[in-house]
Amino acid sequence: MTPRKSQLDGLAISLLLGCCLFWGFQQVLVKATIPDLPPVFQAAIRFVGATLLLYLWCRWRGVRLFARDGSLFTGLLAGTLFALEFACLYAGLQFSAASRLTVFLYTSPFWVALLLPLFAPSERLRPMQWLGLAFAFSAVVFALREGLATTHNAQQWQGDLLALAAGMFWGLTTVVIRSSRLAQVSPEKLLFYQVGVSALTLPLLSVLLNEHWVWTFGAFAISSLLLQTVVGAFASYLAWMWMLGHYPATKISSFVFLTPVFALLFGSLWLHEPVTINLIAALFMVAVGIVLVNRKPAA
Repeated sequence: MTPRKSQLDGLAISLLLGCCLFWGFQQVLVKATIPDLPPVFQAAIRFVGATLLLYLWCRWRGVRLFARDGSLFTGLLAGTLFALEFACLYAGLQFSAASRLTVFLYTSPFWVALLLPLFAPSERLRPMQWLGLAFAFSAVVFALREGLATTHNAQQWQGDLLALAAGMFWGLTTVVIRSSRLAQVSPEKLLFYQVGVSALTLPLLSVLLNEHWVWTFGAFAISSLLLQTVVGAFASYLAWMWMLGHYPATKISSFVFLTPVFALLFGSLWLHEPVTINLIAALFMVAVGIVLVNRKPAA
């Protein structure tokens, strides 16, 4: 078994940057696809497809998904938390702008930093790392502050609470994975628990939200779903699960603050929103925060 590393190396940083870059793009992609497909329905199709794709991948690679290894209870718990994260996030889109929800969703690393050291003392952050975490989150709020200040939605608080809950569930998913037997199972099995539970529950949520299921897809919707399924729900999440098993969760979680900033950047490029000096400053601030979180302690 490969030993866990105490610091992020070049491979981990490259994978994290790639994941955050795509996740930022995916948010814009989902938004652009909503006129063709309702958001929760999109998520349901994505996770059903990812579950099937992951199952075929495991058959090809000889990865045993159903062997008894004592991980069933915590695996289903992690899968339920993962599904609740997306349920809260997409339900919140009814009441709040996506950019505003993103700010609250990415409180997830704070839950990881606060709770995980209770179960894994090696994950405890030093004061300088807490400062970096707060600095990175402040950068996200700074980049989105115009949108936060101009909202006039009377039901905004409901979206805010749902997004905060989504961030909490994401953080709790990471804590469950790192503090249980799930940390020793294969990345494929770990991901299978999560996409499998989501594939079962998100279609039900879509029905409860009275979304209209569309089965005639245009070329753009098909391309969007393929990217969301193959790259988003399969490849990028599989890479994330692998990294959770090999690197400190508190440190890799700090990188997720790049995702909403990348989302703003792709929104500017795709939706022709202006790239402002605030966005450039926010990218710099996020980078500084990540450096502080991952800075090696003085000898």
